[in-house]
Amino acid sequence: AKAPATVTAPGKPVTAEANGASAPALTGSATGTLAPGWTVQQTTVVPAGGSRGLLGLTCGAPDTDFWFPAASTAKARHDYVHLTNPDDTAAVADIALYGPEGVLKSQFTEGIPVPAHSTVPVLLSTLTHEAAQRDVTVHVTTRSGRVGAALGVADEKLGSDWISASADPSGSVVLPGIPADATSVRLVVMAPGEDDADLKVKLSTTNGAIVPAGADTLHVKSGMTTSIDLPDLTRGSAASLYLAPEDPKHPVPVVAALQVVRGKGDKSEIAFIPAAGAISARATVADNRAKASTLSLTAPDADAQVRVTASAGSGAGTPVSKTVTVKAGTTTALTDLVPQGLKGSYALTVEPVSGGKVHAARTLALPQDGVPMFTVQTLTDDRGTVEVPSAHQDLGVLD
Repeated sequence: AKAPATVTAPGKPVTAEANGASAPALTGSATGTLAPGWTVQQTTVVPAGGSRGLLGLTCGAPDTDFWFPAASTAKARHDYVHLTNPDDTAAVADIALYGPEGVLKSQFTEGIPVPAHSTVPVLLSTLTHEAAQRDVTVHVTTRSGRVGAALGVADEKLGSDWISASADPSGSVVLPGIPADATSVRLVVMAPGEDDADLKVKLSTTNGAIVPAGADTLHVKSGMTTSIDLPDLTRGSAASLYLAPEDPKHPVPVVAALQVVRGKGDKSEIAFIPAAGAISARATVADNRAKASTLSLTAPDADAQVRVTASAGSGAGTPVSKTVTVKAGTTTALTDLVPQGLKGSYALTVEPVSGGKVHAARTLALPQDGVPMFTVQTLTDDRGTVEVPSAHQDLGVLD
């Protein structure tokens, strides 16, 4: 099959469009000078119906283990795990569901085969006969091979989006990039290990970290999914959520995600924010649009400086960079960094300069017919730098 888009030079994005529901899953690869920082975004608009919305998904690396909190088997939700095998040999995957009472009994014990170079969508509600659950955590593992995994959500009233995998289980969790005008925020947390987790909850705003009203602590039982609604959370300020162990000496790893709604009634739209790891060397997010992108940066522990670069545009435009200072405990929202003379879309790259760890997310907002359509992508390391092993002379090999 012909590639829908081919990148020919570092730093210049390319775009391609497909129409209709039959567009296939995509895999991409980059070699040589194009490999460092290789980043792909798939953005979809569903213009009408209950599951109308803007859907966004950053292309992820294939792996053998994924956690997806904030999934659902409720009747109004149609959640599919999409398993994509980019390799030449078949893979076999297992999907486990964890609800508020623990693991849901699965109908599939033999694993799910994923043929080479193919995608298998699995409707969550078909995996179990147990009663529908509003909140479940999905655990995807492979018995053989590796897959790319993402969770597609369609809600009959609230719209649709993708859920990307949560960061690996960790004692402290950061969920960056809650939109300032969010009308509903629901936190879903799961503790995969053998210990219960007692967590402190903090909201990071533009002015500092505060404790959300009525939600200062959260108890998460081992192997179970816990959820809590956080009403009137942002109060007009771009924000992030921090989860930390109540006892720092005994951190219990958790995975987490937020379900976020903008708008109200039939003019509402849904998106998801999974826990995001800190940016280590460099992170990139593609498909930004003028006056539609918000980059959220948060520094949980200490003041930090990062360098943010807007790439060339896909049609035209020259790159622009700026250094941003993020105060400890705050969230900074950046909306004005756009390539000069922009035509088309562009990428945003974040590089730590000094100070503490920084977590980031990008909100893309494209309103349509009064619906505040949006999608949020957390930034993950773009593998733009690699460690090069040092070499030294070894005369022993000459013997």
